[in-house]
Amino acid sequence: MTSPLSLSAADTLPSDGLSGTLVGRVWVPATNSIPAGPAVVVLRADGVFDISDAAPTLSSLLERDDPVATVRAASGRRIGSLGTILADTAAATGNMARNPERAHLLAPCDLQVIKAAGVTFAASLIERVIEEQAKGDPQGAVRVRDQIRSLVGDSLASIRPDSAEARELKALLIEQGLWSQYLEVGIGPDAEIFTKAPVLAALGTGTEIGLHPNSAWNNPEPEIVLSIDSRGRALGATLGNDVNLRDFEGRSALLLGKAKDNNGSCAIGPFLRLFDESFTIDDVRGATIDLRVEGSDGFVLRGTSSMDQITRDPLDLVSQMIGSTHQYPDGALLFLGTLFAPTDDRDAAGAGFTHKLGDIVKISSRQLGTLINRVNHSDCIEPWTFGVRALMANLAARGLLDPAIL
Repeated sequence: MTSPLSLSAADTLPSDGLSGTLVGRVWVPATNSIPAGPAVVVLRADGVFDISDAAPTLSSLLERDDPVATVRAASGRRIGSLGTILADTAAATGNMARNPERAHLLAPCDLQVIKAAGVTFAASLIERVIEEQAKGDPQGAVRVRDQIRSLVGDSLASIRPDSAEARELKALLIEQGLWSQYLEVGIGPDAEIFTKAPVLAALGTGTEIGLHPNSAWNNPEPEIVLSIDSRGRALGATLGNDVNLRDFEGRSALLLGKAKDNNGSCAIGPFLRLFDESFTIDDVRGATIDLRVEGSDGFVLRGTSSMDQITRDPLDLVSQMIGSTHQYPDGALLFLGTLFAPTDDRDAAGAGFTHKLGDIVKISSRQLGTLINRVNHSDCIEPWTFGVRALMANLAARGLLDPAIL
């Protein structure tokens, strides 16, 4: 049996600690006649507080005119210390469910749709083209990578989507037989926005994430995730791992669902930091996301994704996700994409990077904290059983379906 992950407040919180407005979800044990269930929580200096009486879901909290004011006005009920909750969050591995009698962290989202923007950075854009040209074969990727880079060099990094320069490059690549559907969404007028995971399917920090057992070429994708309400307001941010199967998607873009949406393939956390006087959308625009993968074989992979290299502004991506043609009445979360696309050889020369079971993935950013997960196969991790019907039944049993606070 694999040992549990180690989580501490010092390793989880942002560098400025509790200075910001940090909210999330915790599974709260049964008390007296109230059943156990997921609670909306806020982090404070004296512990973690359940504020479900003010907002029974994070979706309902974010639909308030001023979510930050709602959080600050809520007295809440203390659940326990952050250290204890983190320890219990990491207490299960494999397909063993965490103890429902101990409070533990969940992903900081519930009824929101989970969306993702693809190929929003030049470096990862090139890698998507390489996957496609190599038909998902990591050995063939080396030749294609050299061919593409000899033609375009670093020119993609400075090209704005749908600009005159982008159209000129498109014509050149078509002439060379290298045009790709990934380039179309990377430098064309329309961003790639897809559904990453079903509602309530995201995992939080301290859990095992899942890879499809048939995948032999895959990687983590460290990203910032925006939280958006039904009116299209970006209200906060958190971290995410858009777990990616490069071999599946490389074989065919029509396999995107199988490459992106498997049990445990979406991790979000540790907490949602709401925009307030200490943290704004400009902090997202200037953020750096660090990645560290530690294998039981001694392999260590490090990577960095700098948001100032993104080819589309985060709010432009939001406007392409939600508007007159796409509504999300319960809000949405939007993965913003990543600069990171690993090419380091892990085993054989030219084979590139792929996960091994047991890898520890740490995604961190100074103002958002650290998201930590262990890699396993999707059919070996804890099954996902708590969906929307279960949530509604649970909220009803806890007396939290009052229309006045929904």
